[in-house]
Amino acid sequence: MAKQKIFDTAIQPETAVLVGIILPGESEKKEQEYLEELAFLVDTAGGVVKEVFTQKLSHPDRATFVGTGKLDEIKAYVEAEEIDIVVFDDELSPSQLRNIERELKVKILDRSNLILDIFARRAKSAQAKTQVELAQLQYLLPRLTRMWTHLERQRGGIGMRGPGESQIESDRRMILNKIALLKERLKTIDRQNETQRKNRGQLIRVALVGYTNVGKSTIMNMVSKSDVFAENKLFATLDTTVRKVVIENLPFLLSDTVGFIRKLPHHLVECFKSTLDEVREADVLIHVVDISHASFEDHIRAVNETLKDLGALDKPTITVFNKIDAYSPERAEVERWESEEDLSEVIEDSEEPKPTTLEDFKSSWMARHNSPAVFISATNKTNVEEFRELLYETIVKMHTERYPYDNLLY
Repeated sequence: MAKQKIFDTAIQPETAVLVGIILPGESEKKEQEYLEELAFLVDTAGGVVKEVFTQKLSHPDRATFVGTGKLDEIKAYVEAEEIDIVVFDDELSPSQLRNIERELKVKILDRSNLILDIFARRAKSAQAKTQVELAQLQYLLPRLTRMWTHLERQRGGIGMRGPGESQIESDRRMILNKIALLKERLKTIDRQNETQRKNRGQLIRVALVGYTNVGKSTIMNMVSKSDVFAENKLFATLDTTVRKVVIENLPFLLSDTVGFIRKLPHHLVECFKSTLDEVREADVLIHVVDISHASFEDHIRAVNETLKDLGALDKPTITVFNKIDAYSPERAEVERWESEEDLSEVIEDSEEPKPTTLEDFKSSWMARHNSPAVFISATNKTNVEEFRELLYETIVKMHTERYPYDNLLY
């Protein structure tokens, strides 16, 4: 009997090229960090980055974003290496997208579109799926003309241009109707969620916030002893998860929220504001920071800016510096700060010996500037008890002030 030939049916990952520009006032180091994050996004989406192109410009080119010379360089590499996708680190205008796609003849994505694709893969609940679909349609609406470029070849034909425009208008009307329908659906879901929150009683609410991939879900599992999905990928958690937790004799609600990221598209933030209601309505925030990341100070600022937009920056906050087991004293030098006062503090802080032990961390500038702060490794369970004690003390104090006659603690 002849052996049956077995064919390899595994789907090969798409290959990608990354493109970014360095504007005046931006350093190459900063753009490199953005592109490293973009590469992680591509990896999360299932792609493989083969090359990175950068270009120094005073402003993005209105037609091709990077200029014709750099675009020719990218085109030569794409054709030679048979690249599948070219990903740009900033949002492209509809005309830029059309011009670049026409020149390179491969799939073109910008940062917004890539994040939307990851969100679409990660969405599980009805609310998250509705929010992602709404964001996708809002992104698509101004780019409809790009989908009808095949009619340009028939522009000379009598009567061909009119129907093309009619079809675009028909699609635009259909998308606008769908957007309106999704917004109404979200309002209904929001009302249901609000009712659920009201039914939770007088429990103190605690919300985990932070940059994406800092270990929020791991901490959620550690504290609540639940099984929330955690993975070393960006946006592993998209749906808000709420668990009832009891430390000693004190019950409270702990929620895990979607991670934040730099250069997050504005329309995406708007669509996900209802998911972040848990943050706005929380009594205490746990701001989780990945201390092993070279740009964790920048991540702190990005999260604080988002919290400010949500009106939640002034809430009582515990800063949890996670992943101390992976911290390297030789991390990148401290970045520039906006004011001279901040800069002088950073220079003073940068002259301190780099922390190597838990006691060093507790006496470092990170603890002084982010009080109350605690340093842990959620994966290795390092210093977890101190974190639990700090969380318990914070919630007890708040519970006693809010419900002075509650005999729960006596």
